[in-house]
Parts: sequence; C-alpha cells; structure tokens
Amino acid sequence: MMTTATGSAPVAAPSAAEASADPLAPPELSGFLPALRELDLPTRRRLRDAGREVLECRRVLAKVGLNVVGEVLRDQGEFVEMAHYPRDDVFDADTHAQYYYHAHRGDAEHGHFHTFLRAGGMPEGAAPLAFPQATEPWPAGDDAISHLVAISMDAWGEPIGLFACNRWVTGESWYPAEDVIRMLGRFDIDHAWPSWPANRWLGAMLRLYRPWIEGLLRHRDAVIAARWATRPAEDVFEDRELEITGYVPVSVERLVAALEDAA
Repeated sequence: MMTTATGSAPVAAPSAAEASADPLAPPELSGFLPALRELDLPTRRRLRDAGREVLECRRVLAKVGLNVVGEVLRDQGEFVEMAHYPRDDVFDADTHAQYYYHAHRGDAEHGHFHTFLRAGGMPEGAAPLAFPQATEPWPAGDDAISHLVAISMDAWGEPIGLFACNRWVTGESWYPAEDVIRMLGRFDIDHAWPSWPANRWLGAMLRLYRPWIEGLLRHRDAVIAARWATRPAEDVFEDRELEITGYVPVSVERLVAALEDAA
C-alpha cells in the first residue's frame, strides 16, 4: 500500500535556513507527496496507462514463470552482494538511459534497481550543483550522470518501494531536483537486452509513479539542505550516515485499481 502518498498537497522544498530550524528533525517526506485526489484528470489517466503497461509486462513474464528481477539476473552467475546486474549495466546509446540491479540492504528487500540518465540525454540547461566543498571528484562533462530513483524489489520480483539517496551511494554528478525532474521523462531503454518486457516495465514504473518520484527528489534536496546548513564546512554528499533520504512503499495493484476508479 502506498501509505505515504496521501495527505496534504506538495509544498516547496524549504530553504537551508528553514530546514536548519530544528537540525534534529529532518524534513517530513509526507509534505512533499501528493494525494491521488489532488492530481488532475489528464495526469491520472497518464498514470493509469503507465500502470496498465507495468501489469502487462508482468503478465507476459508470469505466463512462463518469469519476473523482471529474474530477467536481469539470467546467465549472470552467482548473485553477489554489491555486484551490478547485468554485469556491465543496461544502457541505451540513443536515449542515454542506464540502469542496474544489485543488493546490499539485507532483509529489507531482495535488491533494487538504480536508474540513471547520462549527460548525452539530459535536457538543455541542466547543470550539476556547484559545490566547492566536494572531497571526491564528481563525473563531469560527457561523463556526467544523474541518479533518478531506485526501485526496491521483494524476493518474488515485485516492487515494494521507491527511494532517493545521497550522492556517494551512486557516485553520480549531483543535479538539483528540478533538473532531475526534467530528466524523468527521458528515461527509456528502447532495446531488448537483457529483456524487452523488463526494460519496458522499468520505464513504465517511472511514469506510473512520477508524481511521487518528484516528491522524493524535492524532499531529497530539502534533507541535503538541512544537513548542509548544520555542517557547512563538511562534504554532506559523502556523509556515510546519510544514505537513503526518503522511501515510499508501493503497491502497483492498489495504485492501478485506484487510478481505474479515478480516471
């Protein structure tokens, strides 16, 4: 159930000064997430269509006893913690979208997908944050890369959550949330390796949950701003105490059913 995707309307991310008012209380994710009823009818219909594609991709795999996680792990040998699957990631040279699957969170999940957009596919004007305190090099120029969102999966190959994370987790170039939001619609793996339905499923998931992914990204920046305000001389993007900035549990079936009723 998408328990955190209800409540008040999304609010603007607080400034660093506002976020630091109580340094022990990070910004609440719930204030950044829309309730379904707050989305207009065209948006709900777009989400519904994406949800139907998610379920269709799952259906064609399930007919032969497969699932999206199994598709990316197929012929990859032993499943080893922290290794990327497929081994060389999945990349579309036309769209510059990229993803991989891996595991390192113990019993919380089976593993998760990390989704990215590389420099060649980014919208005009997108630029990494200027951060002179950086203690580690960020990918730059043609090597620049932005993490979009991670999708947590259970042992049966079903999505159970979405999350955003700190820069050190993915080794990305850090783009402000509004730039990353402009990138979301450009994520598309338009080829059949390692699996056509798995690639289509992943793109459809980003479309289905886009309003909540936008909230996760704005909340991510608010969490970073709060941390930065209290530790201005430190590299907040390398803070190993800050890994996941926000997590939203999900149920595709429940969301699609609600969208069918609301559209």
